[in-house]
Amino acid sequence: MADFERDRLGLYISVPFCRSKCTYCNFASGVYPASEHARYVDRLIEDMAAAGAWAARMGVDLPRQVDTIYLGGGTPSLLAPELIARLFAAMRAEFAVEPDAEITVECAPGQISDAALEALVHAGVNRVSLGVQSFIDREAQVSGRLHSRAVVLDDLSRLRRAGIANLNVDLIAGLAGQTFASWQESLSVLIDAGVPHASIYMLEVDEDSRLGREMLAGGARYHAELVPGDDTIARMYETAIERLGGAGLRQYEISNFARRGRSSRHNLRYWQRRPYLGLGLDASSALYAVQPEASTGARYVLRSTTSGDLKAFLDNPEAAETAWLSPERQHEEAWFLGLRLNAGVRPAALRREFGRETVARALAVVDRLADEGLATSDGRTVRLTAQGRLLSNDVFQQFLETAAEESALAAC
Repeated sequence: MADFERDRLGLYISVPFCRSKCTYCNFASGVYPASEHARYVDRLIEDMAAAGAWAARMGVDLPRQVDTIYLGGGTPSLLAPELIARLFAAMRAEFAVEPDAEITVECAPGQISDAALEALVHAGVNRVSLGVQSFIDREAQVSGRLHSRAVVLDDLSRLRRAGIANLNVDLIAGLAGQTFASWQESLSVLIDAGVPHASIYMLEVDEDSRLGREMLAGGARYHAELVPGDDTIARMYETAIERLGGAGLRQYEISNFARRGRSSRHNLRYWQRRPYLGLGLDASSALYAVQPEASTGARYVLRSTTSGDLKAFLDNPEAAETAWLSPERQHEEAWFLGLRLNAGVRPAALRREFGRETVARALAVVDRLADEGLATSDGRTVRLTAQGRLLSNDVFQQFLETAAEESALAAC
């Protein structure tokens, strides 16, 4: 990665407060008393002020120029207007936010008060991501969402009238009660809404969500028995790619689609391994070491993740886990993050960064994936095929297994 790609910083601010917990949600968010909001914002501001000293102590470079900000959660728009104002004032006091910075806030439909919207606009927010998940009212209700289709469309109009036209809508394929026909209807409403960006996720089944636990263990409280089968979900995803692409929303990442010039600049930062600082509950950071490694000249990356427990986070300012990523681990991430993008991975660039021998081992994995119809290469760029994107978790696991085998051999 070129040094100029490391001289700007992205800020991620986690705001974990929700009015209800959705059945499919596996994030560190929840329904907390409003009395915690001010205390939480105080802690965020304290951490921003301490970030420079923390970076110096850890030996990492913390760029002061910020070109992307992302408030996620949770539902950041639930914060009182005065808390929103304080938070953004603190960001601009501690960092040099560029005039054309992309500033995104996640919002839940029906939960953006007029006062909150005014505060967001005044703070310079120029992009909003709406967690819609389904335009079918019954599906949204069963999933724990509190909005209707009409509410979503009204919010899109309100945001545009307020001057925020860079809008994203999230949809999930595989919700309880969803059918292929209802999915087609949600896609039609999304396309007709004319938003410049969409995120399409396939339902995740794991123990970190109530619906996931029920699907693994059995039960009917969250309607696990109504979740579509894997083949139907895969067909929904493939149909989304086709229909959104036909409407001008081109896929640029496994789950993300955009009109020309409207890709998420902040999320691209993650996939392109550019530095970011995460603040708040269960927030991650990735920052490069100031000094290169003496023998190789490589720069290690510090990965830091804060506590996912709100009480622990608020009571213990030091509650974070940190780990240094070696150049070998960074090379591994370069493949499975880069292959998420339709633009793919350029081995020549990785050779310059990590060395020819290291990349050659990864290309052996690529050859195997190509034989399986999961990846393709034109000699300059490696990309996942459509089937590879559908089975991306299995594809990325092959890179992880190869890295583990190499580590085991090196230890012998």
